[in-house]
Amino acid sequence: NTCYNCLDRHIERGNGDQTALIYDSPVTSTIRRFSYRELRDLVATCAGGLTERGVKKGDRVVIYMPMIPETVIAMLACARIGAIHSVVFGGFAARELAARIRDAQPKMVIAASCGIEIRRIIPYKPLLDEAILLAGIGPIPCVICQRPEARATLIEGRDISWDQLMNAHMVPNVPCKATDPLYILYTSGTTGVPKGVVRDNGGHLVALHWSMKGIYGMKPGEVFWAASDVGWVVGHSYIVYAPLAYGCTTILYDGKSVGTPDPGAFWRVIAEHHVDVLFTAPTAFRAIRREDPEGIYIKKYDLSRFRMLFLAGERCDPDTLRWAEERLNIPVIDHWWQTETGWAIGANAAGLGLLPIKPGSCTKPVPGYDVRVLDDHGEELPPNQHGNIAVRLPLPPGCLTTLWNNDRDFFNTYLSEYPGYYLTGDAGFIDSEGYLWIM
Repeated sequence: NTCYNCLDRHIERGNGDQTALIYDSPVTSTIRRFSYRELRDLVATCAGGLTERGVKKGDRVVIYMPMIPETVIAMLACARIGAIHSVVFGGFAARELAARIRDAQPKMVIAASCGIEIRRIIPYKPLLDEAILLAGIGPIPCVICQRPEARATLIEGRDISWDQLMNAHMVPNVPCKATDPLYILYTSGTTGVPKGVVRDNGGHLVALHWSMKGIYGMKPGEVFWAASDVGWVVGHSYIVYAPLAYGCTTILYDGKSVGTPDPGAFWRVIAEHHVDVLFTAPTAFRAIRREDPEGIYIKKYDLSRFRMLFLAGERCDPDTLRWAEERLNIPVIDHWWQTETGWAIGANAAGLGLLPIKPGSCTKPVPGYDVRVLDDHGEELPPNQHGNIAVRLPLPPGCLTTLWNNDRDFFNTYLSEYPGYYLTGDAGFIDSEGYLWIM
């Protein structure tokens, strides 16, 4: 059980008082810390509330939430009872949310009353109500986490509050097979049909646990910050599951790299919470660089604990990488992966000994991935020749097992183009030193 491995296991080993989760929200001026024991008790109570309302192993639960602790609690509570969660970005358009609800056929939706951007409040409940109507599969019980910035009107007989859900008894972990689904995460598709990436319990846990040391060079008890959103795969893997499984402290940040309140936002979080390693998108650093090109805000904070920066989400341009290296004086590592893989395909693996950095390259394939460059006929290309990036089967643990209720599209999208290979959909080349370049 993934929840057991993320929470209960550490408590049983005497680490229940260690901080598991730090919630830092500059948009609401809130900082909260949860120990492993406190988080486990909240998760077990939430799982009890779900169980009392008929949610059981194999049922789907759609989570339509912003970056608040209740989102993490709901995800882990689903994992605890073997229910399959599907997180959808809070504030996502009603029509897109409806497509996901229609595809997942959830037993319940857990949502917040609103989300908070830098200078505006986005009510979620009207979008959720419209989405349920558009989905056309009948009324679905909803749990609404009321936030004071915009409280929602509950529909009698259908909706309950988060507080009502949490008025429950704690329940234990439900045993799961390694191959049981943990979650569905929808990604953009070309066919008009939602692409629900299915992640399993066992392989996912093994891959993420290994990656914390192997790729990110972490030790249990250290502080890891993935400055992303739980609606993305990065948030699933490296805000919630990997750091907790490995016994680290993880940060849930409800803010931006600039504007909440200034370009020093990231440095304030790193200094205040003693962050060892940060993982974010190049876009965040481009925004910081644009507003603070000389890095003046960096000098205002004690970043002595901060030892490595990882970037992913889109290709990191060499100028941004060099700017971060020069201002921070630490290794800046660009790595490449996909929603479908759940963790890095190519990276400079800190736990295996850092290789020389080539700006523009994600360095080398991660152990487990046999990456090849193929021409349009499926023939392997020599070094430095551009082609289609593919991974020779079998895929390593942690990668998608299929698409939800859509094995045909899974095969047609990823496996049919080059028999024996997973098609990444990206182009690039491998140079003569084995470095991977995604173009």
